[in-house]
Amino acid sequence: MNESVTPKIGVLALQGAFSAHVDRLRAIGVDARVVRLPADLEALDGLVLPGGESTTMSNLLGTFDLVAPLRRFITVGRPVLGTCAGMILLAEKILDGRSDQIALASCGIVVRRNGYGRQVDSFETAIDVTGLTDPFPAIFIRAPRIEQTSDDVEVLARHDGDPVLVREANVLAASFHPELANDDRIHRLFADMVRDAIDNDKISNEVR
Repeated sequence: MNESVTPKIGVLALQGAFSAHVDRLRAIGVDARVVRLPADLEALDGLVLPGGESTTMSNLLGTFDLVAPLRRFITVGRPVLGTCAGMILLAEKILDGRSDQIALASCGIVVRRNGYGRQVDSFETAIDVTGLTDPFPAIFIRAPRIEQTSDDVEVLARHDGDPVLVREANVLAASFHPELANDDRIHRLFADMVRDAIDNDKISNEVR
């Protein structure tokens, strides 16, 4: 992997905690850009779908005509990180979502919104993450719970036995908020995924 490559990573900025992701990515040397329109996806190497309110974010994706462009972005191999509400958007199925709620179906997980409780039930806990030497301080805020994973999904971290950080191909999804922790290792892990995709030409030539 060529660590001298500066990946261009977008952060969906329609609603939610997107600015903290931008700050975290820029702090580790990434060319981070906000994404609000389909044209903003052009020339990006990767994308972050941040936390927020999943139903509102779903509605805004439709309003700004981003659903099809996002699905294509992921399908052609560009890496995507979804955190909290962003993970819900990536799920194959949302157990307690509204009937019109959008699921991009880009990761083989079944999720339940607010599976760890509401705002007052927020908590921080140290989790062991595959590939990281020391535990990561994971912050859970109205966090979704992964209730089922497909055979193609690799579980990278668990809390009380439940998956909280998973990967399937070019998709990385977390139940928690890594951007709020005083620890940049999840973002570095994602930046390395993006560099690896660039180095190994894992992104379809259709989008180059």
